[in-house]
Amino acid sequence: MMVQRYDVGTRLSEMAVHNGVCYLAGQVAADGSQDITGQARQVLGSIDALLARAGTDKSKLLMVQIFIKDLADFPALNAVWEAWLPAGNAPPRATVQANLAKPEWRVELVVTAAL
Repeated sequence: MMVQRYDVGTRLSEMAVHNGVCYLAGQVAADGSQDITGQARQVLGSIDALLARAGTDKSKLLMVQIFIKDLADFPALNAVWEAWLPAGNAPPRATVQANLAKPEWRVELVVTAAL
């Protein structure tokens, strides 16, 4: 089967689709000046948009990896996450504290979803 790549760059693609599965690159906030709530909303909006381009949505998440800069932001992140997630569709998820590539980024999400 063919691999379909979206927004291909020299270093990475934003998304790849293969064999009924959609893989997203790590998504970060476009506006790093916002707090964790604002950044999480931006990231989840980017995820919604990418999944829609592939013909799927957040109800079909298979796995989510969350990288968070400061664990003090964990409760606020979870509040945004739980408001965004469709009831009864919580995917397997891992959350780890990490230094992200840019100091202003507070959160990065890596998502895999079924088509």
